[in-house]
Amino acid sequence: MRFRHPDGTVVHLAYCTNVHPAEDLDGVLRQIRVFGGGVRSALGIDLLGLGLWLPAPLARELSADPALVDRLRKGLETAGLETVTLNAFPYTGFHDPVVKHAVYGPDWTDRARLDYTVDCARVLARLMPHDAVRGSVSTLPLAWREPWSSERLGVARGHLSELSGALAELADAGRPVRVALEPEPGCVVESTRDAARLLAGSPAHLGVCLDTCHLAVGFEEPGPALARLADAGLPVVKTQVSAALEVPDPTDPRAREALTAFAEDRFLHQTRELVGGRARGRDDLPDALRGPHPLRGRGPWRTHFHAPLHSPANEPLRGTTDHLTDTLTHLLGSEGARTDHLEVETYTWTVLPEDRRPVGEDGLIEGIAAELAWTRDRLLDLGLTAL
Repeated sequence: MRFRHPDGTVVHLAYCTNVHPAEDLDGVLRQIRVFGGGVRSALGIDLLGLGLWLPAPLARELSADPALVDRLRKGLETAGLETVTLNAFPYTGFHDPVVKHAVYGPDWTDRARLDYTVDCARVLARLMPHDAVRGSVSTLPLAWREPWSSERLGVARGHLSELSGALAELADAGRPVRVALEPEPGCVVESTRDAARLLAGSPAHLGVCLDTCHLAVGFEEPGPALARLADAGLPVVKTQVSAALEVPDPTDPRAREALTAFAEDRFLHQTRELVGGRARGRDDLPDALRGPHPLRGRGPWRTHFHAPLHSPANEPLRGTTDHLTDTLTHLLGSEGARTDHLEVETYTWTVLPEDRRPVGEDGLIEGIAAELAWTRDRLLDLGLTAL
């Protein structure tokens, strides 16, 4: 979907295909046909955006063979879809039985991460519509926080400099693509404060991917967070529209019981507690609930579990959709558009508590369409116009 901001900026809205398990081109083409086309039909619109996730082996294959990219583009066009953004955070195996910390490897100290990101940027440059102002690729925020050192930071910065050179070549060819590092709890760049400290002065064509779930988990207020990025000269290249789980009163036994249903084995669910104005926490939800050093419940909790936007949770839990709406207002309000790529990224549908999981492919299509409709309505409320 496309929208026009009152300042004239064209804003693209997509949903991220990392919700679907596919590791090869045939699998991605099926995603496009069944789910992308199905969601578009459910919304009753002519054009839908997809934020594609391409596992590293497939990205390498596509980068080396323009004919395969043409096949992918044709599949998108046939289904009434377009792509201006890729999610290159997960490298491969994102739907393995256990992902957890593996999603952070290889990190930016490893040349494999550089090669993968360049492959994605080159594929996107060939794939995105000719009238798109630019493309975007999101990536991990350097690395998980351990192990880390000044030497590793130097290696990562060297790889980012090489990435900037590859992106400059695409821009010179008239197909600009920017790469966005995505702050996430537990990583080297966990917050906008870390981004301003470690990424300020980054090479050209780089910026930040603002994941609104991550922002909420860190108890960061949108206004100061965005001001911090602007002061550091870091553009919001891309925004992932997502909601976290919130527990207003973690001492309530009913709330803890409800939250326990979200403690699952595949993904990492960093949990933070607000105490004295600071976010402190544990690296996974089971540790926060019943680990050797559980959180004490001295303040509200927020958990990194991407919850469906239109229906994030039932009482006594709730979702951070108010925080998300406030973030969108700061990003796309009357002062002008501060981002132009939005990607709904709820990849957790299949690990929701059983009574909340969608039933079959049709159920997943219905759920994704409902999230996009929820986001569309927020944009319309902000004065954007659907194109």
